[in-house]
Amino acid sequence: MFGGKEHTVTAIRRKDDSIEYCYHKKQSKPIFQKLKKIPFIRGIVALVESAGMGSRHMQFASDRYDVEPGEEASGEETMTKMQMVLGVAVIGVISFIFSKFIFTLVPMFIAEAFSPVFPGKTEQILLESFFKLILLLTYLYLISLTPLIRRVFQYHGAEHKVINCYEAGLPITVRNVQAQSRLHYRCGSSFILFTVIVGMFIYFLVPTDPLWLRIVNRILLIPVVIGVSFEVLQATNAVRNVPVLRYLGYPGLWLQLLTTKEPKDDQVEVAIASFNKLREVEKQPESAKELYQA
Repeated sequence: MFGGKEHTVTAIRRKDDSIEYCYHKKQSKPIFQKLKKIPFIRGIVALVESAGMGSRHMQFASDRYDVEPGEEASGEETMTKMQMVLGVAVIGVISFIFSKFIFTLVPMFIAEAFSPVFPGKTEQILLESFFKLILLLTYLYLISLTPLIRRVFQYHGAEHKVINCYEAGLPITVRNVQAQSRLHYRCGSSFILFTVIVGMFIYFLVPTDPLWLRIVNRILLIPVVIGVSFEVLQATNAVRNVPVLRYLGYPGLWLQLLTTKEPKDDQVEVAIASFNKLREVEKQPESAKELYQA
């Protein structure tokens, strides 16, 4: 899936080896448009919008997964699938919130268990951040071992390669794309790591004792950490061509070694098709009428 200024486009490969597209015109609510102009708030808004957009494109993929072209469900079956996808989307949001609590609170409790040995505030925050990082890396590594997630990570790598090829000014061919790096500064994976790093510095500003207060401030600071991390991601991308400052974005790039995999040529073909279709739709919106609308 690729997103432009006005549209997002997803391409999937069908069972007959053909490629089908889905597009969605970005239409933010007025309140969202205003909030997206406010630093530290816009990151949370972007996260919410991304979740909603992702569910629409997921519906498209679900409707056509493992189905022969021309045999797509319609009528009541379509509604049933739509309900299923919406259900998955809701579960996804709940899972995100739950996982955020897990990745925030579990490392804190583990660090607290070491308080007899490391009682100081600085020691506790460093320990907490260390365990949070270990938990994150272990989780990503384990899920990357499953065939399904590995395939998702390969397509993720294909998206990055296409963007890097485009930004390098090269013709977007399979050969040129495959020669590019699968890492990219603007990736959401970098954002995940920045929440760990940014959270550590923010936690230095609030007390760690007593334990109940530590729990409360960790929960209340979740949106703050998200908002600040988004700004840090934007900043590292803005200075990526500055010789010294470019290294600020390297931790996020290193994490992408887990969240992306080297794609196959046929996967790169799908990514190229999606990107080219997005460019076409951005230049000629009327061409999107022929596509499945999410």
